[in-house]
Amino acid sequence: MVASFIGFLAGQILALLFDLVGTLVTHYPGGLSALGRASTPPWWSNALGLLGLWVGFAAAIYYAHHEGHLRAPPDQWRPRWGDLRYVALGVACQLAVDVLYAPFHLKSLDKPVHHLFNASHGVSFVLIAIMTTLLAPFFEEWLFRGVIYRSIAEGATGVSPRTAVTLGVLVSACLFGLAHGEPVQFAGLALFGVVLAVLVQRTKRLVPSFVTHASFNAVALVALIAQRSGH
Repeated sequence: MVASFIGFLAGQILALLFDLVGTLVTHYPGGLSALGRASTPPWWSNALGLLGLWVGFAAAIYYAHHEGHLRAPPDQWRPRWGDLRYVALGVACQLAVDVLYAPFHLKSLDKPVHHLFNASHGVSFVLIAIMTTLLAPFFEEWLFRGVIYRSIAEGATGVSPRTAVTLGVLVSACLFGLAHGEPVQFAGLALFGVVLAVLVQRTKRLVPSFVTHASFNAVALVALIAQRSGH
C-alpha cells in the first residue's frame, strides 16, 4: 500500500517533469505555468503526463512483487477466449453510469475526454486513443486491483477473510475514483472500481477487469468520434 502511494506521487512528479521538458523542447508560450492553466493542453502534454504517471505505477508494481513479496497469480495476465464477454460488461457499465448521472443534468461529465482529445488530430489522436483505451487500463488494473486490492484483501490482519475482501474492494475502488482527480466523476468511477475489484476476486485474474476497463473507456472514445463526425 505504501509503495502504491509513493508510486502514484512519484508518477505525478514525473509527469510534471516530463511536461517541463516538453515546454522547453516545443518553446511553449508561457512555459509550464501557462500549460497548467490551459483548458485544452497540447496532445504531447497529455501523452507525457500519462507516461510519467505510468512510470510511477510500474515502479510501485515492481516493488510490491519483488520487495513486498506480493505473489502474483500465475494466470493473472493469461487471456482466454471467454474474456471477450467482458467487452459487453464494460459497455454496460459505461451506459449504467450515464443513466445514473442523467437525472442530474451535469454538463461537465465529458470534460476529461475533451481535455485529453480536443488538441489531438490524426496520428496524435490515434496515439492518445491507444494510451487511454489500452495502456491506461493495463497500468491501472495492475496497480489498483493487482496490488492495492490484493494487498488489503489478502494481507489485512485482525479481521475475517470476508471483511478483508470487502475492505479491499471498497478502498481500492475509492482510491481509483480519487486518482482521476475529477470530483464530479468520482461516484461513477468508484462504483465502476467496485465492479472491477469483484471481477478480480471472482476470477483471480486481471484480464477480465482489463477488458472491462478498456471497453468502458472505448465507449467514451466512440462517443467522441461520433460527436466529431457529426460536426
